[in-house]
Amino acid sequence: QVQLVESGGGLVQPGGSLRLSCAASGSIFSSYGMRWYRQAPGTQRELVAGITSGSKTTYTDFVKGRFTISRDNAKNTAYLQMHSLKPEDTAVYYCAAKVTGPKYDRWGQGTQVTVSS
Repeated sequence: QVQLVESGGGLVQPGGSLRLSCAASGSIFSSYGMRWYRQAPGTQRELVAGITSGSKTTYTDFVKGRFTISRDNAKNTAYLQMHSLKPEDTAVYYCAAKVTGPKYDRWGQGTQVTVSS
């Protein structure tokens, strides 16, 4: 059973930075596709960024140039480095994994990011 645990959220001022981590169980983490999603109150969950097993990255337009997704297979961990944070980035951030098959069907519990002065 693959488990994902996010950490690194918190309160940050506009313009600040945070780095989120997603620690995964399982011995073949290097083969997982990984994504970060977020969900603000009253909105649907939205994709933020993704990284393939081959470390190819994709980003949603609203985070391009500000967020960076990465992975460290030796640590079974994916990261989301966030810079130039805006109040509209406030949300619960979730990581998801594609372990087998085409779907990202393993989810963490989420970590709250609040951007406010």
